Amino acid sequence: MNHSQYKLFSFHQLILNIKDTLIIFAKEFGSVFNDRGVVILFFVASILYPALYCSLYRNETLVDVPIAVVDGSRSLRSTELLRHVDATRDVKIVSTYATIDEAKKAFDNREVHGLIYIPADFNKKLSNGEQATISTYSDMSSFMYYRAMMMATNYSILDMGKQIQVERLNAQGFTGESATVISNPIPYEAVILYNEGAGFASFLMPAILILIIHQTLFFGIGMIAGTSREENRFHELVSSKVHRGGTFKVVIGKSACYFLIYGLLSVYILGFIPHAFNLPHIGNPVDLMILMVPFLLATIFFSMTVSVFLPNRETGLIIFMFFSLILLFLSGISWPRSNISGFWQAFSWIFPSTHGIQGYVKINTMGANIHTISLEYLSLWGQTAVYFLTATWAYRWQIKKSSKKYQKESKEETELITK
Repeated sequence: MNHSQYKLFSFHQLILNIKDTLIIFAKEFGSVFNDRGVVILFFVASILYPALYCSLYRNETLVDVPIAVVDGSRSLRSTELLRHVDATRDVKIVSTYATIDEAKKAFDNREVHGLIYIPADFNKKLSNGEQATISTYSDMSSFMYYRAMMMATNYSILDMGKQIQVERLNAQGFTGESATVISNPIPYEAVILYNEGAGFASFLMPAILILIIHQTLFFGIGMIAGTSREENRFHELVSSKVHRGGTFKVVIGKSACYFLIYGLLSVYILGFIPHAFNLPHIGNPVDLMILMVPFLLATIFFSMTVSVFLPNRETGLIIFMFFSLILLFLSGISWPRSNISGFWQAFSWIFPSTHGIQGYVKINTMGANIHTISLEYLSLWGQTAVYFLTATWAYRWQIKKSSKKYQKESKEETELITK
């Protein structure tokens, strides 16, 4: 074969390879849209879940949490303090009781979520220059109740404490700015970064959005694999008619189908949803697109690898439900990664969602660029390479296994016909 013939042969082989890959690509599209469960998961769930979750947390913070008061002092000072507490946006005083026992009944009946107790000697101690105490009781069934109660009471008490100190300094002859400086020698200004409103949705939902992509993609690919096993006689993952072109083409064709679908869905989930529900979205869209390429590829190849070992559709659902919360905890959003044990940190590196969540939060919430998140970005590309190899190996192993079953069955049928 001369050089020109070799080039012609190579070009012809390339065209055949592309054609075979496109056939697998088209067939996988057909499998997706012909399976009602996969359509619901890929499209309906991916569209509705982000909007539903964001709607539930749309208010972001608790406002006017109902609390009760037991004012044993009944003085001008105690009344002023309670007026300041009630003026905050966090809590609202809805009832006043004579004793703690009466307030406790309302607390137990869930009529209020907090209680402020001011003892009878509150004003007397302040007038004598002594230290007075106030007791607060908070409902810890939800951390948000505790947060609202503590912020309202602490800020009000601090403000009154400064006011009382200035009055005492005035009595000693320190007036004007001198008294202010002495009472507050180191003024501070709290600056909340990345989540100015301290909203729960702004903190949690970015991680949930990435997890929705990861889990629906994983479960959908598992459902398709389970269906393929259930609907053919040899319970094989890939039909012998499809894999003649080679395992590599099968993996590329299938993954290209999933990548195209979720590339478009990612624009909606990570682009439209944060703007529509006013979630943090200060990241550069180009950096987000660059991050999502390895994240989607790593998730697809990871899901394809696991799907080889799923015997039916239901197995993927069990894994989906079991791992969803675990992956959220391992991501380092709900609990700092520095406080997670070394074993679980290493275990979290198995899943693309870990680096995907960290990278997305840093870009879209904290304004980082792709160079700042080089660890997460390179880790996702590393997972892409590893899971591409494992997916190729797993599919090749499955194809060889099913081919042996087919040859054995054909041989047995031939022997029966001969007899």
